[in-house]
Amino acid sequence: MGPNVYAAQEGALLVVTVEESPHADESFTQVLVAFESQIRALMAALQWPTPTIVVRRDGLRATVFASAPIDALMTATEVNEQAWTSAEATVHAETFLVDLARLRSLYDIEHAAQPNAAAVHTEALARRVTVTFDDETLSVGNGEGSCTWALALVPEVAGVPWHAIYDVPLALVTGSNGKTTTTRLVAAMWRAAGRVAGFCCSDGIWIDDAQLDSGDYSGPTGARTVLRDRRVQAVVLETARGGILRRGLAVHQATAAIITNIAADHFGEYGVHTLQDLADAKSVVASALHEDGCLVLNADDSILAALGDRLSVPCAWFSVADVHDALDAHVAGGGDAAIVHDGKAWLHMAQSWHDLGAVSAMPLTLGGGAPYNVANILGASLLAAVMGAPIDAIRLTLASFGAVPLDNPGRLQLWQFGGTTVLVDYAHNPDGLAALCRAAATIPATRRLLVLGQAGDRDDAQLRALVRAAWSVTPFDRVIVKEMPLLLRGRVLGELPTVFVDELRALGVLDAGVDITPSELVAVRHALEWARDGDVLVCPVHIEKALVLALLEQLRAEGWRAGDALPS
Repeated sequence: MGPNVYAAQEGALLVVTVEESPHADESFTQVLVAFESQIRALMAALQWPTPTIVVRRDGLRATVFASAPIDALMTATEVNEQAWTSAEATVHAETFLVDLARLRSLYDIEHAAQPNAAAVHTEALARRVTVTFDDETLSVGNGEGSCTWALALVPEVAGVPWHAIYDVPLALVTGSNGKTTTTRLVAAMWRAAGRVAGFCCSDGIWIDDAQLDSGDYSGPTGARTVLRDRRVQAVVLETARGGILRRGLAVHQATAAIITNIAADHFGEYGVHTLQDLADAKSVVASALHEDGCLVLNADDSILAALGDRLSVPCAWFSVADVHDALDAHVAGGGDAAIVHDGKAWLHMAQSWHDLGAVSAMPLTLGGGAPYNVANILGASLLAAVMGAPIDAIRLTLASFGAVPLDNPGRLQLWQFGGTTVLVDYAHNPDGLAALCRAAATIPATRRLLVLGQAGDRDDAQLRALVRAAWSVTPFDRVIVKEMPLLLRGRVLGELPTVFVDELRALGVLDAGVDITPSELVAVRHALEWARDGDVLVCPVHIEKALVLALLEQLRAEGWRAGDALPS
């Protein structure tokens, strides 16, 4: 329903898997060729615009995309299926008559429910203002410059008040790790500038400081909610891989975008098998940029460095490295960038350097001991700046953001209970967990504990890699493996802990040092019951974050110390 990994237009997707047989490969190739001819003929017969057709094949599986008008997307799925069946019949010398009358009828019904939507959508794109739609409504413009109608009530193009429609600054935030922290930071920078910021992320939807909803809203649904709120003066949208691959982007127009990094995660889903596949999926955000828009990239990520060389959009770069020749050359050529130098964060904009302050004094960095949050700070500062946020607001935000738990709940939160330190984070892939463990390793400890768990949609290799990532930093004295029943995703209870325990044994961890718990909250409670002064507890939390944070806040308010009884 927006720019996607196949094309910049909306369309319908068909996924086909063929059973193995002696001649399957040859006939599959023939059917794919015939299908493209059939789909073009059908869309011409329906008098639709010439479609963009993309065929991606992986062995005996193919994904086929065909663009279509927004008032024909459901009919387009039927067109795809009939074209495929017709192509198979042609190759196998069988008879199949396409029911063109039925397709015309389906399209007439779909169009009648939204008679002006497609025309207004096309006009908004021509005027280069945001346009977004769902099954019930269509909007043009965004934030305080938006207008929204029920699909059946969209006016004719001439009846749209184009003079009152405009876009506020809008940023798309994607990457493997750091998306939510970056989103929250940029929104806070706009609030510091006196603007009403709207943002959505994997934790919910916010307008200014008010949370409208909780849950994972890092896809198009969350984006549309923010875009249509007429209080909003700056928009920041966390844009996750799943939403991009399943539904496309919610917008065709963005002021700026960022790809924070690329790390191994979710391989095997929606045609993503490699880091390059993942980078290609996340780079869809670049297709939504205005002509004068900017893509912010992590210069320390080799995949993104190569991606930036291939893209035709203007790029700005950030790096935590002491020396980075490519970034230095970019700045020398007048490019925008963010770096760390002599312990300070620096921003290069419009050929001038701006001192953002000492990194160690920024609460998010744990005194400089969390390098990945240093990277998040640089990326967020650069993104906010290219969106147009004032430098003073960026500097002010960095000096305070993260000082209280509500600034960035569930992301690198440090809790001190007497001599016991608890670190809570969303770390959910090997790179993220290794980064969390490195941050924890900067804190002196008598003993160390790790809570370990993952959703069931990762294969065993990715689960084992998670364990090895933690152990690559430091061994732990205790490991608590958590079940997450709501995230089994096709697995059975007990299956995931078995893989984790097996890999821990391979690393030399004795069974006596491992516990298995039935839930995330129980895992954290067990960790606290085990703790004593001098311990550091590393607790990645995913599904029961609200419960875990509520418990920790209660303990803080009650002055709890290791060895005290926990509340029931």
